[in-house]
Amino acid sequence: MIWNLIYRSLRQHALSTLVTAGSIALAAGLLLTVWVVKTQSQAVFAATNSGFDAVLGARGSKLQLVLNAIFHLEASPGNLSAQDFEAVRRHPAVKTAIPIAVGDNYYGWRIVGTTARLFDVEYLPGKKYAVAPGGRLFAEGQREAVLGALAARKLKLGVGGTFQPYHGLAFDASAQHEEVYTVTGILEPTGTPVDRVIWIPLSGVQTMAGHDPRTATDISAALIQLRAASAGVMLDMMINKQGNKMTFAYPIGTIVAELFNKISWVDQVLTLVAWLVAVVAAGSVLVSIYNSMSARQRDIAILRALGARRRTVFGAILGEAAAIGLLGTALGFLAFALLAFGVASIIQTQTGVVLEPFKWNPIFWWGPGTFVGLAMLGGLLPAWKAYRVSVAETIAPVS
Repeated sequence: MIWNLIYRSLRQHALSTLVTAGSIALAAGLLLTVWVVKTQSQAVFAATNSGFDAVLGARGSKLQLVLNAIFHLEASPGNLSAQDFEAVRRHPAVKTAIPIAVGDNYYGWRIVGTTARLFDVEYLPGKKYAVAPGGRLFAEGQREAVLGALAARKLKLGVGGTFQPYHGLAFDASAQHEEVYTVTGILEPTGTPVDRVIWIPLSGVQTMAGHDPRTATDISAALIQLRAASAGVMLDMMINKQGNKMTFAYPIGTIVAELFNKISWVDQVLTLVAWLVAVVAAGSVLVSIYNSMSARQRDIAILRALGARRRTVFGAILGEAAAIGLLGTALGFLAFALLAFGVASIIQTQTGVVLEPFKWNPIFWWGPGTFVGLAMLGGLLPAWKAYRVSVAETIAPVS
């Protein structure tokens, strides 16, 4: 009987039910998206290091250095001389040191000069960079390029294609270089920032026309692999605390975590907004059902006269609120799918990092439960009003 009452009431008040469920869906979709993107991005960004332990660069901010060299965001804090790079590269604690040079772009997609040794590094345990069939790595000293998978797809460049770089990290149509580069290979997708970079030989950036010849041997940064974890502490002491010419950014994960600490207030604001919307949605459940109680009082009284118990009526109203909450939550997952897909696409385009928003997250069970609970909370007052309906007074004939 109680299920029939709930169904009939929802159908009778279909418009208000859908509007109220829609407000719950908005809140649920927003909260799920904020929570999942926040937790996943923190975990994925902190774990992204392209297979390196540290970054060496000019004196400046460690975070800026990591964002520039690992995530290919931000500008380089300055140049590192070839002499200083060689001194660190030959240090017994350093296993591998890969130089990179930045300063050019192609329609906003960053061009980075490096050596082919970069592609021998495991960017994840057991995974190395691979060139898609039909291509090859660039040859040192040649005007050749290897494109990350995302950059190649967005720029619609394939093996054999050519392009002319533009000076600077931001696209300026008036700053085109004369040099023409040929694409020799496309990297297989990695789900890392490497996917959004155009890679050319180191000398290509250093000697490109328009660049300062006095810094032709300088580099922007060096990606470092250490022989042991303890070496990081030693080099941090030697370079950062005792020296004054270079910056040694180590460990990368901890430095990236600083970025999320700095912008944590954004997550907090968005989460607060989502919860406020949820509270408003719960209030809309209360208003929607409560406003319909005047029209329902006679029906409730008749049901009571036919033998329905007070607790049955109370449960039906509460069940109606829960049903609205369930419908809103179900629609909320649809809203989440759309929002999360859009946000993940933007993050991939801007950083190269791939999120998996549909990977299991604990909020997928406690989030819906919370929203249904809030809807039921909003239904308590109307249910109590239905519980107190007087049969005699309500169905008594009016003289």
